Amino acid sequence: MNKQKIALMVDSGTDVPPQFREKYHMYWLPLLINYADRQCRDGVDIQPQEMYDLLPVEIPKTSLPEGGMVEAMFNQIRADGFERVFVVTISSGLSGTYNMVRLIAEEYKDLDIFVLDTKNISIGSGLLAIRAAQMVYDEGMSWEELILRMPREVPKSKVFFCLDTLKYLQKGGRIGLVTAMLGASLSLKPIISCNENGVYYTAGKAIGRTRSIQKVIDLAHAFAQSAQQVDLAVMNGCAPEDGHHARNVVEGTIVNGTVTVTGQIGAALGVHTGPGLIGVGVLQR
Repeated sequence: MNKQKIALMVDSGTDVPPQFREKYHMYWLPLLINYADRQCRDGVDIQPQEMYDLLPVEIPKTSLPEGGMVEAMFNQIRADGFERVFVVTISSGLSGTYNMVRLIAEEYKDLDIFVLDTKNISIGSGLLAIRAAQMVYDEGMSWEELILRMPREVPKSKVFFCLDTLKYLQKGGRIGLVTAMLGASLSLKPIISCNENGVYYTAGKAIGRTRSIQKVIDLAHAFAQSAQQVDLAVMNGCAPEDGHHARNVVEGTIVNGTVTVTGQIGAALGVHTGPGLIGVGVLQR
């Protein structure tokens, strides 16, 4: 426990890798993945590769964590001796998790709870969670300064990603401002990000797989240029070879940054993006 007695809690949509959750003792709130015959907790009862393997058989639905799960986690945090809870969630424009957690938090008068709406998704949210953890554990930041500083960090984080197909976003109703009819015959692929309201939008376009991955990197590079130093992440969705290639290009292109996070996105997000995702996250310092 840190001396400030601040607990860190993240939902599974933030895609914080296990090594960071373990290092900073983060509490993990899993989104739910619902199949016809069972309900799975993201990252607990089902892992990403298992979900991808099952996609040809069934495309599941996802849902918020149950209220009882949130209450149980707050109760455990209190029992573990913490007095304050800093919660990081994916965008309220893409999920109801933020609002649900915030409403439940109001019932806990004996805990100081702050819920950060990252206006972001996946590692775009995860980099913010890791930054908050560094402020608490590595820098010894006070609670008052933490809840003042972190909302200011939100616009500094961005994730750009491309998909092999938009059909999973369409099926899940998460298409946002992305046009679903983008020139399929020309293999015109959108590069997707989240706008200032935390809703998906088309940040760029490219023809074909190779060019779309390069466009993701180009957009991340452009965003990184406005800061002297950035933290970088390269994520994939059941596309490890493309992910490895993207990391090599990112490291050679964005010279003012360090790739601190790599890996596969979580199962709940993978439901909505399908196999083939490549994403690059940037957090300006």
